[in-house]
Amino acid sequence: MVKTLNQLGSGETGVVIKVYGSGSVKRRIVDMGIVAETLIQVQKLAPLGDPMEIKVKNFNLSLRKSEAALIEVRTQ
Repeated sequence: MVKTLNQLGSGETGVVIKVYGSGSVKRRIVDMGIVAETLIQVQKLAPLGDPMEIKVKNFNLSLRKSEAALIEVRTQ
């Protein structure tokens, strides 16, 4: 099933299909290693859901929900 990263819950995993957006936001996301065919796992969500902590290539990163909405993932 195809979703955006912000739709995943804590503990769910997905594989990146595409990163949308433009300019510095997209560049920052790609520079963090979030590129096509990368496995992402949602580690934690803040009490109000923003930001979210994800695990990418053995690194823990925090993303805002608005940034996570730009990342399309495929889940099992």
